[in-house]
Amino acid sequence: MKIGPRYKIARRLGADIFPKTQSAKYALRSGKTAMKGYGRSEFGAQLKEKQRARMFYGLGERQFAKYAANATAKKSARNDEALYTALETRLDNVIYRLGLAPSRQASRQYASHGHFTVNGVRVTIPSYRVRIGDVIRLRKGSEAKPLFASMKDAVRDQKSPAWLRFDVQKGEGTVVGTPKLVRTELPFNISAILEFYRR
Repeated sequence: MKIGPRYKIARRLGADIFPKTQSAKYALRSGKTAMKGYGRSEFGAQLKEKQRARMFYGLGERQFAKYAANATAKKSARNDEALYTALETRLDNVIYRLGLAPSRQASRQYASHGHFTVNGVRVTIPSYRVRIGDVIRLRKGSEAKPLFASMKDAVRDQKSPAWLRFDVQKGEGTVVGTPKLVRTELPFNISAILEFYRR
């Protein structure tokens, strides 16, 4: 998904949805510009939360709507947890969470170009869903590329979530659990998003 000018989008949706806009440079340029573009109605608030989540994960409308539809269709799990788990366990998001890419957009590109393997098999689908026990590592043929020269140093500085573990010596990440939804840590209201799609 092509996102577009992040500064402009962040002024409308909030600075916390992109790493690039959580900087002093952005604060200096944006000043005290208020967020605008959505009405004060309940629908407007829900639409805004949906857009924030879409931009946060870098997904198109059709793809994001499919995740929401699958989550609301589940009867055995809480809808909000189902949606959060589906978004977090995408391969491109896992690559980013492990610190193997500087942004979700970069991790999506790395995945689509086949730079990473899952359980030893090259995967070129960013939306591929990882499961407990899956091992993610940089493909042998990509290790010598300048793009990944400083990857190990970046991983050492990265604090991965509890459900992921990275072995620096082996250069591989392992899915050791399932993502736990902590609403206060999300930059969007996941309940409002589900209400938007239930309309």
